[in-house]
Amino acid sequence: MNQSFYTGAIGALQQQRHLDVQGNNIANVNTYGYKAQKARFTDLMYQDLEGIDGARLPVGTGARVLMTSNDFGTGSVMTTNRPYDYMIEGDGLFGLIDLATNEVSFTRCGAFSLAELQRPTGETDENGNPIMEKVMCLSDGQGRFVLSNRGDLIEVTDEDAELPVGVFDFANYDGITRVGDTRFMPVDKNGNLMLGTGTVRRGVLELSNVDLAEEMTKVIEAQRVYSLSLKMVQTSDEIEGTINGLRG
Repeated sequence: MNQSFYTGAIGALQQQRHLDVQGNNIANVNTYGYKAQKARFTDLMYQDLEGIDGARLPVGTGARVLMTSNDFGTGSVMTTNRPYDYMIEGDGLFGLIDLATNEVSFTRCGAFSLAELQRPTGETDENGNPIMEKVMCLSDGQGRFVLSNRGDLIEVTDEDAELPVGVFDFANYDGITRVGDTRFMPVDKNGNLMLGTGTVRRGVLELSNVDLAEEMTKVIEAQRVYSLSLKMVQTSDEIEGTINGLRG
């Protein structure tokens, strides 16, 4: 009986994790460049029991969420005509750098803006202090700056000028680490960074690729499995109570 308690409890717990994934997808259905997550399940330890006429009957201990993978399918397109909105048509990611930590991350969200940056001019004042100048650079609006196709910052002096927004890519996206809702950090198995083949479009944004109908279907599925798991625990408890009553 302990096995049935365990299997039912594990099932309910893992379906809660499943619902967390679907809930996060639904919450980001309107987030620019968001990529839907998919919960991947695997079975837990199981064994074969001998049944009638020597038949081998597999008895398992339930299943668990092994990992959540990212669906990098392209979302729909929204035209904004804003000068600092960009979208990648095809494969690739925008590169972002945090100058405070030198952390480089990647995203499909091209809702950019301008941010002021101070940099040394190479000259010093009468006291020997470096003279700084203010420049406007393309930013994600959250303290990070967009990388150009040469890997440096993108200085903006003319709103109408074409900017060299970089497109980067990896050999594969398997196991890439999600940082926040729209940013990603590569791992070793993603391979070396390379220039992407996608084309940058200006004045448009890529919307989330979440399919709301599919997500709602998965929510209903997870809720039913969760209820079934709790029913399994309840039934096991009733059987245990009956057995204990017979002993008296």
